[in-house]
Amino acid sequence: MPARPSPSRTSHEHTSSPELKRAVEASVEEYVRLRPWLEAVTANVTEQIRGVFADSELKPLFVTSRTKSVESFEEKASRVLSATGEDEPETLVFPDPIRNLNDLVAVRVIVTLPHEIREAANLIKKARSLFDCRGDREKDTGSIESGEYGYSSRHLVLRTQHNDVVREYQSQLPDADPNPNGAYFFEVQIRTVFAHAWSEIEHDIRFKNADRRAWSPNFDRQFTATAAMLEKVEETFEDLNEKYARVSEFWNPRGGGEEPLTPARIREVWETLLPHVDRKFDDDWGWAAELVAAHGMDRTDQLCELLEAEQIRHVRKALDHRYSPGPDRLLDDLLLWQFGQDHIERTADESDDDARPRRASLTRRLRQIRSYRRLHPAEFPDPLQPTTANATAE
Repeated sequence: MPARPSPSRTSHEHTSSPELKRAVEASVEEYVRLRPWLEAVTANVTEQIRGVFADSELKPLFVTSRTKSVESFEEKASRVLSATGEDEPETLVFPDPIRNLNDLVAVRVIVTLPHEIREAANLIKKARSLFDCRGDREKDTGSIESGEYGYSSRHLVLRTQHNDVVREYQSQLPDADPNPNGAYFFEVQIRTVFAHAWSEIEHDIRFKNADRRAWSPNFDRQFTATAAMLEKVEETFEDLNEKYARVSEFWNPRGGGEEPLTPARIREVWETLLPHVDRKFDDDWGWAAELVAAHGMDRTDQLCELLEAEQIRHVRKALDHRYSPGPDRLLDDLLLWQFGQDHIERTADESDDDARPRRASLTRRLRQIRSYRRLHPAEFPDPLQPTTANATAE
């Protein structure tokens, strides 16, 4: 890969030397001639990149590409190195831009979430029969170390391997090799859809504005604020995605759904599904394991079924909780809703003393549940019926 000039000497100033201007003009003319073949290369490598994801679980939102415009090529080809001395002549940053520039062909892979950037990069780099990865870096317009914000993206520099479309392009080059090798450098940018939208708008306003005087420091401030907000949005969506994956695994009958309901597992499920319900501060959820085990519940998916949101809403309405219940009370009420009198018989000792009248409390709450079910016959056509003995008592 051609060596890049030292960043400390690179300048976006353009040449004023007549001799260098003529060299740039000649390069631009040559680029205009070669661009149709480069467009064919662009289309070819874009399809190859899309093909990398064809059989993978990762599906980018879209894969797009571009061949550098003539105007952009001329602007970049005209850049000069900053002089280190008064007598030093101007030097072009890219003396042979057609061969020096790696971004004449560029592909963009746009994904949904930040972790997919890494997955996409790994998949592309593993396609060694198509590409040889010669560069891989994170590019930020904002630096985490300096506390700034901006969009970030993963940039890969790839070289094609024995590509016939590239060979066609190489055969058109001046002093073309009679046996072209089909190797060509191009760039792949991988970023999230939020970063993509931010960078496109920022680039249009900040770099493509026709009048450089049409600028306000408030624009910088707003771009920074927007980048910060988008970063938080990405973090939130990433968190939601992780929680969704965890909950899906709870229901997987051949995965997390079959895991036994140990006290630690019950706490994990509870904190994932019901983070808004006040949790016990101690680490011992043995009480919960005893309650569910009384009904033969020993699998994660069984607990998830018990904790379904609609069931919780009915329990809250039926019992009209005076105070927002904690996990112990809510789990007890959900089991009472599900199993009725059987829950009382299995978990309330007949010898309950008056100081902790659990059986009496459960019986009162069961009456409320039955009353609620009778008031909603369409939703509960088969309400929990009392046992014969309890029916007489009522």
